[in-house]
Amino acid sequence: MPVDQLVLRPGLCLRHWSGWLAPTAAADRLARLQAEVPWKQEAITLYGRRHPLPRLTCWMADPGCGYRYSGLANAIEPWSPVAAELRQALEQLTGWRFNSLLLNRYRDGRDAMGWHADDEPELDPAAPIASLSLGAPRDFRLRPRPSPRRPVDLPPPEGHGQALPFNIPLHSGDLLLMEAPTQWWWQHALPRRLRLQQERLNLTFRVVRPA
Repeated sequence: MPVDQLVLRPGLCLRHWSGWLAPTAAADRLARLQAEVPWKQEAITLYGRRHPLPRLTCWMADPGCGYRYSGLANAIEPWSPVAAELRQALEQLTGWRFNSLLLNRYRDGRDAMGWHADDEPELDPAAPIASLSLGAPRDFRLRPRPSPRRPVDLPPPEGHGQALPFNIPLHSGDLLLMEAPTQWWWQHALPRRLRLQQERLNLTFRVVRPA
């Protein structure tokens, strides 16, 4: 399936398939995931206080593929039928075998994700992250990392210091493939949209280096 849009910036490579899932298929997957995933609201500790995350989450993975972020050790849930079906389709498309999946459920526009990069040590730095959107459209923001995390012997890509933030509107059924070394040089976020009442699911398929 040819990519709809190739997005290139210094240190960034994204492949965007608009409508990778047709509207009826996207709506079906959304409803089934809402029902079959064991959603939970995690909390993180900042300055000694517990703060609930502004979204619901679930971590699905093969045995041994644990994952920590923001101080959370995610419990591994087995692959649900829909998640396993989507994983197989993405492996056929990309050639990568994804062994883990982080699901985020944004209940309305008040749920959001702050600036971050998916660069935890458990993740294979050479592997892409495949991000599938279902439900309400949301803006996906990207910006150059103020303090890039990279191997000490790797110089910044030419022009990285002059690169500007930008936005990609993501709609239901859209697929975004974030290829290496994007996570070393760029951050991404999902800002709040307070007037939005509809729900959105985001599935990010990953490759974890098993413990």
